[in-house]
Amino acid sequence: MIGKKLPVLDKGFIRVIDYMGDDGAIVQAARVSYGKGTKSVSADAALIRYLMRHMHTTPFEMCELKLHIKLPIFVARQWVRHRTANINEYSARYSVLEREFYVPDLENVAQQSGNNRQGRGHIASSKIAQSVRRRMAKDAEKAFDTYESLLGQSDSSEGISRELARIGLPLSTYTEWYWKIDLHNLFHFLRLRADEHAQLEVRKYAEEILKIVEKWVPAAYSAFVEYQMHGGRLSRSAIRIIGELARGGKVSFPESGLSRREWDDLVKMFSLDIER
Repeated sequence: MIGKKLPVLDKGFIRVIDYMGDDGAIVQAARVSYGKGTKSVSADAALIRYLMRHMHTTPFEMCELKLHIKLPIFVARQWVRHRTANINEYSARYSVLEREFYVPDLENVAQQSGNNRQGRGHIASSKIAQSVRRRMAKDAEKAFDTYESLLGQSDSSEGISRELARIGLPLSTYTEWYWKIDLHNLFHFLRLRADEHAQLEVRKYAEEILKIVEKWVPAAYSAFVEYQMHGGRLSRSAIRIIGELARGGKVSFPESGLSRREWDDLVKMFSLDIER
């Protein structure tokens, strides 16, 4: 997959630049303490699942992935909260930015969620969505007109510096960077950003990276999906409740010791047929 551009959103992409290690590197690191290297594929997969299940994370740090990513700035601002990676970004102080900005598709324009302060809710009507797209594109085009004018590109006037001219550009402007991260921290990124609650745009990038990881380290990917992506973490109180239900007992919310949100999450996780 090295060098192949995987398109994301309207103008973005992900491209594999380089990688180090594989499933074998993970098990070699895990077994180095008693001097044994790679065994059979099935034994390696079982060990990797054990490591993932018990959160023995260091062996996964033996693998690294370097990506070239083109993404809108507002997505990049979410991305850099994962501070365990190495990043080198395209500099608008040294270079001129292309007139490229993100506008969401009609089906991705939605109203504010009524129960999630940071997420989308109901999809907007086609009329509203078309108006939103036109206004977003118009504002971005105007900002780039100003940017190019300030640089002196659109008239004969002397331009100002690139570092000043850029500051009025919208968050929808595309940027690019090289991003290098080890597998343990990449799994943490993917667990959060490929989740259904993550913003749609960053989730699209995470979903493409998941495809890369599946081909790169299939055993580690399988363990990650099993224990992290589609697994769950339980509090001591939740374990006590599940144990009580397994023994045929009954538990109600008032006596559970959980908050309402914790209770609802537990009911949803196990599809429990009990009073919410």
